[in-house]
Amino acid sequence: MKKLLTTLLFLVLGAFGFAEKFEKPIMLTSIGQSADVQMIKVLLKKADLEADFDKLVTEKTLGDHKTLILAIGGSSKGLGAAGIKVEDELDRSEKLIKAAREKGVKIVGMHVGGQARRGELSDKFVNVSISGCDYLIVVEDGNKDGLFTKVAEEKKIPLVLVPKISEAVKPLKDIF
Repeated sequence: MKKLLTTLLFLVLGAFGFAEKFEKPIMLTSIGQSADVQMIKVLLKKADLEADFDKLVTEKTLGDHKTLILAIGGSSKGLGAAGIKVEDELDRSEKLIKAAREKGVKIVGMHVGGQARRGELSDKFVNVSISGCDYLIVVEDGNKDGLFTKVAEEKKIPLVLVPKISEAVKPLKDIF
């Protein structure tokens, strides 16, 4: 019951307390090189939000973006296709998040791959990125173990859990 009430509190804070807090321009990148970033591109389009996309953005190429959206989910196939080692992607992610925080860029973490996008590989990217986020949007199925809820509570990060991917459009609209 306590977990449900805490999640509802984050939902309310996320929907109302943080509206207008995130600014444009937006940069979208992948953390873990999964295809989930393509789904987030569609969600942004449905939310009428324009975002630049660079699957390998670094602290040096972040530019003047005010918000960074992270598509969090590891894919060995995606990493392989990009010719990137897991360690290198983790290093890029850590440096990017650190630089964004130092520049005052707000970070929205999105995990839309559900339970299928969890596991040893993806969790490396989840763990390296979520505590640096200012806001989290997660498909409920990807939070079965409560990892996102736990970190959100500890770090006081607003967390919006959505039952399915298509319902992530509303929280995106609400924060911009």
